[in-house]
Amino acid sequence: MHQLTKIQARRIAIRAQLLDSVRPTDLVPMVERLTFLQIDPTAAIAPSADLVAWSRLGSSYRPAHLTEALEQDRTLVEFNALVRPMSEIGLYLADAPDWPPYAKHRAWLHDNDSFRQDILNLLADSGPLTSREIPDTSVAPWPSTGWTNSRNVTQMLEFLMMRAEVAIVGRRGRERIWDLADRAYPSTIEIPPIEEAIRLKNERRLASLGIARSKARAMPVEPIHVAEAGELAFVEGVKGEWRVDPTILSENFEGRTALLSPFDRLIHDRTRARELFDFEFGIEMYKPAAKRRWGYFALPILHHDQMVGKLDATADHQAGVLKIAAVHQDQPFSGPVTTAVDHEIAELAGWLGLDVARDG
Repeated sequence: MHQLTKIQARRIAIRAQLLDSVRPTDLVPMVERLTFLQIDPTAAIAPSADLVAWSRLGSSYRPAHLTEALEQDRTLVEFNALVRPMSEIGLYLADAPDWPPYAKHRAWLHDNDSFRQDILNLLADSGPLTSREIPDTSVAPWPSTGWTNSRNVTQMLEFLMMRAEVAIVGRRGRERIWDLADRAYPSTIEIPPIEEAIRLKNERRLASLGIARSKARAMPVEPIHVAEAGELAFVEGVKGEWRVDPTILSENFEGRTALLSPFDRLIHDRTRARELFDFEFGIEMYKPAAKRRWGYFALPILHHDQMVGKLDATADHQAGVLKIAAVHQDQPFSGPVTTAVDHEIAELAGWLGLDVARDG
């Protein structure tokens, strides 16, 4: 059992997320440590996956590096809206034989077995293909009151991806390109038993987070809980038990300043961000403009072992500028913090190939 101060807990989390002064140097090992990059099309500044990579690797990173790893080297793979290391894809296919988990969805798949076979045959003969290039031969339409209603081809492809029958092999613009999984995944891929896969995923998740709850509320995209991975810990001033990665406890800490994606895993769990960093934040792109406190796509600002504010900025490539609407300071910045944040803003603009333009 470990007794940690809140500062120690924060530093563990920051180091685990590769946001201390020791930057990673290569994209693929970085993704292996983080376990994934989230794919989100919002690009008010840059897509989240690219922002996460830039905040770790620095301005030597280029979005083309991610495309190359996904489509040429095949060292990374897109799976279920996340970029994963290809070396670990077997962990996420362990439950493929039991997919889908719900009776309603299994019934739809059963009723459309001929549709499923049509897609597999077409990909075998003519793949890779986008969903637009695959005819809808479904017998029963996909039932939904949301945006997926009657999007039968897309829904079937996503089911078949989870069942390890097809895979995403690239993108054409925003359209995903699909092929047979047997052609997309290495023949050496190892798929462990489901219990072992769950254990290994929990261990990798804890290594990427540094410190986490054994159980946590449901999160979109990826769980934040780690079950019994790591070792028991308590954080001073925070109720409840934590699990900590013991391999990171003895590492020295030297911080830096970083601008984070709104979806960054360091602060994505708002409860954890409040408990460890005393940081209040929310993604406001879905709110009316008048109700936003920090901005449409505000970037959280990390300075050493504290979250200190939010950057409200927009990339205007047509005008050639990174427009800075506001730098929201959770507490008044000292001179060194202001200098460090301004430096990061200039670095971000330079990486985007833009000049900095401040309102007012």
